Amino acid sequence: MTYRSDDDNLVPELRMRVDDDDGNNKIGYMRLRGLDDDGGVGKPGSGFFCWRWRWCVVWYWVKLAALFACLGGLGFVVLKWVGPYFMDKQIIPIINWETTTFSTPVLALLVFFSVAFFPTLLLPSSPSMWVAGMTFGYGYGFLLIIVSITAGISLPFCIGSLFLHRIQGWFDKYPKQASILRAAGEGNWFHQFRSVALIRISPFPYILYNYCAVATHVKYGPYLMGSLVGMLPEIFVTLYTGALIQTLADASQEEHHLSASQIAFNVLGFCFTAATTVFFTLYAKRRLKALQDEPLLA
Repeated sequence: MTYRSDDDNLVPELRMRVDDDDGNNKIGYMRLRGLDDDGGVGKPGSGFFCWRWRWCVVWYWVKLAALFACLGGLGFVVLKWVGPYFMDKQIIPIINWETTTFSTPVLALLVFFSVAFFPTLLLPSSPSMWVAGMTFGYGYGFLLIIVSITAGISLPFCIGSLFLHRIQGWFDKYPKQASILRAAGEGNWFHQFRSVALIRISPFPYILYNYCAVATHVKYGPYLMGSLVGMLPEIFVTLYTGALIQTLADASQEEHHLSASQIAFNVLGFCFTAATTVFFTLYAKRRLKALQDEPLLA
């Protein structure tokens, strides 16, 4: 509750009823008003409640800063000591075997077929994306992965039609978990595109949705475009991871340490990538819940 003070300002007010021992309301009401910093009554935006709100805001930013500081320190330790150790023992031998055994065109074909066919076999394709980032960098690696993913999400979509009744039976058995997936197959083209993109960003398993999508009656056009747009964050993360591994491997092979600017750049890149991934994941989960309550357009 609020009331108007003498200078016509709106002030928070709390009323408390005080009863006697017999439970009868004979004493009336006691009115508690907000106090200002000097102990006075009636100044809005001040007093205990305002001070507590400011303290909560400050404490939130302190925790956020501490989180980023811990992530930065962890990234520094990994880049400075843990990373070089694993580079010498595990990564560099694999890279040397890869470069001496396969030529660049052969590696491109291997990356394409693994990213395109592994999801059909329910196998993860992220290591192949790392190889694309290590070997081809951001530009050619991105083009190679986009083409490969297009085939990788199209094959299960076509094959899933053979198991349509079984997938729909799973939807009927777990209606709560399947409600979000069913929403992706409703509404107009844009609604389907947006729903598929959010599902791809969300933590829902990428390989399972490739087969489940056809049972939601989503059209292939919005399914394909929504999948490519929704998987962009994952693509950039894997490319960045592969390029970072290659950078650390080159520094370890040449037996020199990364400079302070290189370490800072990689640590900031790692923190930004992690924060962006978390942000998009949480945003996608929140938007998916909101989409379930939105009216659908024919």
